[in-house]
Amino acid sequence: MMNRRHFLATTAAAFAGSTLFAADAPAPAAPTTRKRPKMKKAVNIGMCSVKGSVEDKFKAIRDAGFDGVELNLPDDHWDVDTIQKAKQASGLEIGGIICVTHWSSPLSDPKPEVRERTVKALTMALKQGGEIGAQSVLLVPGVVNREVPYEDCWKRSIECIKRCVDTAEAAKCPIAVENVWNKFITNPVEAARYVDEINHAWVGWHFDIGNCVTYGWPEQWVRTLGKKRIKNLHLKDYSRAKRDKAGPGAGFGADLGEPWLADPKKDDGVNWTAVMTALDEVGYEGYGILEVGGGDEKRLKFLAERTDQIYST
Repeated sequence: MMNRRHFLATTAAAFAGSTLFAADAPAPAAPTTRKRPKMKKAVNIGMCSVKGSVEDKFKAIRDAGFDGVELNLPDDHWDVDTIQKAKQASGLEIGGIICVTHWSSPLSDPKPEVRERTVKALTMALKQGGEIGAQSVLLVPGVVNREVPYEDCWKRSIECIKRCVDTAEAAKCPIAVENVWNKFITNPVEAARYVDEINHAWVGWHFDIGNCVTYGWPEQWVRTLGKKRIKNLHLKDYSRAKRDKAGPGAGFGADLGEPWLADPKKDDGVNWTAVMTALDEVGYEGYGILEVGGGDEKRLKFLAERTDQIYST
């Protein structure tokens, strides 16, 4: 799977020419049913194309209607003081952090020195997360490939994560393992068993709703993982119809809520009504962080409104 920064850049370009992004596109219908005040919404900082300082970007995200922002750390250009000032100026929370080294130096790598890079990066991100009040630190646990068998990925990644749990507890910032296209943990039963084997209150799941659609149904993941294991959420869509027509990656060409709004009864993308019902059932009260094509102030406002529409279904 492509890394997030490339994904957000390419999808932003794709959506720029779509009717959903066009100036004359209709705004989402105003929510008409129940509100979920305990669910907040955020975007990754890479989705904001507004020019200017960190504070300018934070303010633009807040003005669009979001409660928080997701950061990619550690980063030499981002120190805690800069983040704290931007938080105070904007009123935004830190909805989450992505540990940036987990693709280039996966915890599943056969070489201990490669795994050690992400252990150190995760430790640093957790400490920074504690200082800036982040909800969690997202971690891709490893990658299965010709050189890395599934069982080795499982054992190595768990061993490394266990080395970081004391830091997570001290920082009061959970480690949140994410489901991605890494040929590893593609069903909710495995996902639950994985974090249960680690068996620590500060380790759970960062459930990416769009990433699992090609393998199954997100609402089933929600119920299997439950409130105890779900530490954070990524919100994006995926179209099975686009996948079947143009290949697996094409499924991510569906904008947030697009298949569901086009035909709620058709089993094409995420059934957001079913997902929200499942989240209600398990009592999830955290963030939903968008991971879709971003853009300027107008695009961010559209996405905030679309998220409100999903939350109110």
